[in-house]
Amino acid sequence: METLVLTLYFISIFVLSIFGSHGFVLVYYYLKNKKEEIEGKKKKLKPKTLEELFGDEKNYPAVTIQLPIYNELYVAPRLLDAVSKIDYPKEKMQIQVLDDSTDETVQIVALKVMELKAKGFDIEHIRRGTREGFKAGALKYGMQFARGEFIAIFDADFVPRSDFLRKTLPYFYLDGNIGMVQTRWEHLNEDYSLITQAQALALNGHFIMEQYVKNESGFFITFNGTGGIWRKSCIEDAGNWEIDTLAEDMDLSYRAQLKKWKFVFLKDVVSPAELPVEINALKSQQFRWTKGAVEVGLKYLKEIWRENLPLKVKIEATFHLTNNFVFPFILLAALLNPLVVMIKERGGYDWYYLIMGAFVLPFFGPFLTYTLAQKEIYSNWKDKIVLFPLFLAGSIGLAVNNTRAVVLALLGKRSEFVRTPKYGIEKAQENWKAKKYVSSRVEWVTYAEISLAIYMFFGVMISAYYLELAALPFQMMFFAGFSFIGVLSLRHSRIWNEYAERIRLVMSIIKNRFAYKTLNLK
Repeated sequence: METLVLTLYFISIFVLSIFGSHGFVLVYYYLKNKKEEIEGKKKKLKPKTLEELFGDEKNYPAVTIQLPIYNELYVAPRLLDAVSKIDYPKEKMQIQVLDDSTDETVQIVALKVMELKAKGFDIEHIRRGTREGFKAGALKYGMQFARGEFIAIFDADFVPRSDFLRKTLPYFYLDGNIGMVQTRWEHLNEDYSLITQAQALALNGHFIMEQYVKNESGFFITFNGTGGIWRKSCIEDAGNWEIDTLAEDMDLSYRAQLKKWKFVFLKDVVSPAELPVEINALKSQQFRWTKGAVEVGLKYLKEIWRENLPLKVKIEATFHLTNNFVFPFILLAALLNPLVVMIKERGGYDWYYLIMGAFVLPFFGPFLTYTLAQKEIYSNWKDKIVLFPLFLAGSIGLAVNNTRAVVLALLGKRSEFVRTPKYGIEKAQENWKAKKYVSSRVEWVTYAEISLAIYMFFGVMISAYYLELAALPFQMMFFAGFSFIGVLSLRHSRIWNEYAERIRLVMSIIKNRFAYKTLNLK
């Protein structure tokens, strides 16, 4: 049994160290690109402006802006207002509101569409009468009626800037083989809470160290589902949107690049968006992203390795499509860690623990990647990176949720596209708890997370008792992660808020009665 535990623990740490070491690869390419920029070896793309390319506005290319929406009554009007302010000729801009909603969002959007039509906008409120294929199905349906040469896409929680088209369209004219231009997400409510700050740190790491660095280094990147613009012929050539994965954006991206289309990522052009403010919404988002990525990997990895591509591109694509497998191994390592501590105390495995000590170094890879990403974006990057332990603990805490996603993907189980609810929250004083879309039930995953937190607490006690100072920080991180995610999942559910309100009401009644009796006695 001891041999089995130590073997499984070694495998889990080995796999995690492999993916952790990949951070050093990204850091290498980041520093290499920076050096080449400074030395003038790498020239930045500098396209002409639309005025220089086309002269009169009547010669501008037609653009279709697709806005997929599903039950987003708090943010849909904000999106439509922002799109109406995009600086582009009205006669050249078609707006499609792809509305699959089943609540009052339909009426709110209908009124807004009528308002914009009265102002001269070419805008359509498109209702399919079904939600088949979810977001991918809506986008594909809209493509039938899209008149634009280019297709821009924004999710409901985005607030595109007025210069979006003027800053992105010119890049397509640098090379007729450029099929997609992606902008970096900016965060409307980054400072709302520790949750949003940790998310911002994670997303900044993704956009700078994955999207930007990989794009500059000749690797595959992906459309992020929103905040980007496609050449319509690229979408059609790649086979249009497909509905067999939860990551329709990644799916189409790989198909397009396998057909030799080029992508461009613009780190200095941003598209503001709202981050999820409650943990259950974040968990549904993470589940969808994790499961979708694994599904895309299962769909295309064989084809990627059969294609005539540079070896480094194949390896990097493999890391990208398999990196969510870290979650089952995080979970396995967490479960085994207390047992490994106890086995060490029995003695006889000194060589094993000596070898395991060497696996600490790879875990600095992710820290370096996220540090450099914050430094690229913020002048006060040191204030941002102090949140890395919280981000790391949150990632550990999401291991149950995301492991479930990985397992379901491997089993080929279909899942509903559960959109991430947004509440129009931008300022710290705004409250979302009484709003619609708050989760009304507690999933079994939450109880598993809380159970693991209790188990990890005993692991902390065991490590402290045996004075295993090397194991203690990791055990505390496991405990903090599962506690943080599990407890917040309870607190952010509607049922918890209702119970809490009832308790407050009962306590208030008791307090008032006690005060009344005291007054009578006096």
